[in-house]
Amino acid sequence: MLGYGYGLDPTIIIVIPALLLSMWAQASVKSTFAKYSGVMARGNVTADSVARNLLTLYGLGNMPINHVSGSLTDHYDPTKKTLNLSDDVYGSRSIASIGVAAHEAGHAIQHVEMYSPLILRNSIVPVVNIATTASTPLFFLGLLMANSTLVTVGIMLFSAALVFHLVTLPVEINASSRALNLLEQTHTLSPDELKGAKKVLTAAAWTYIAAALTSALTLLRMILIARSRRR
Repeated sequence: MLGYGYGLDPTIIIVIPALLLSMWAQASVKSTFAKYSGVMARGNVTADSVARNLLTLYGLGNMPINHVSGSLTDHYDPTKKTLNLSDDVYGSRSIASIGVAAHEAGHAIQHVEMYSPLILRNSIVPVVNIATTASTPLFFLGLLMANSTLVTVGIMLFSAALVFHLVTLPVEINASSRALNLLEQTHTLSPDELKGAKKVLTAAAWTYIAAALTSALTLLRMILIARSRRR
């Protein structure tokens, strides 16, 4: 049997469902976004102007809304307090783009309201980045050296990734919920248009669910490999 230390072992089957879900989620979000990118909102407003209107409602009218390159690279930057909309979203009048822009505005609103899961996620990002970068090398080094301490440290550090993804889920779901509620309350989108925007944001949510599942099953696999080496 090929060695566990090189990833060619029976436990690889554990993560296959998560990898398949991730592939499906990525394909789904792209196809759903593409579909509703071709449906223009009847209100004839652009996604960036919608974001500006929603931010203004919460006293964030002066927040910069930047045009960034790429596709689906939209994000709210909590360190610079800027909203960043991608080529596909900024200036677009589509239902998909308006939904995405409203979602990112939702993150900015979470920040100003000190939404606890967002604050927690932001606070652990530096630690998580260091921990996840170091976890895999330490884990495999421990396997190669038969050093159970390094293996254990690697597993403990990788668990930070799972914590991050679990904290991210409520942050993203809440931002989408806020977005859809605000788009309805401000009459930015009609009920039938809201259904399209909801499909786009739901598809995006599945990518975060898949990421959390992948981390959980990868962590389980690491634990099983470590146990097998102790026998």
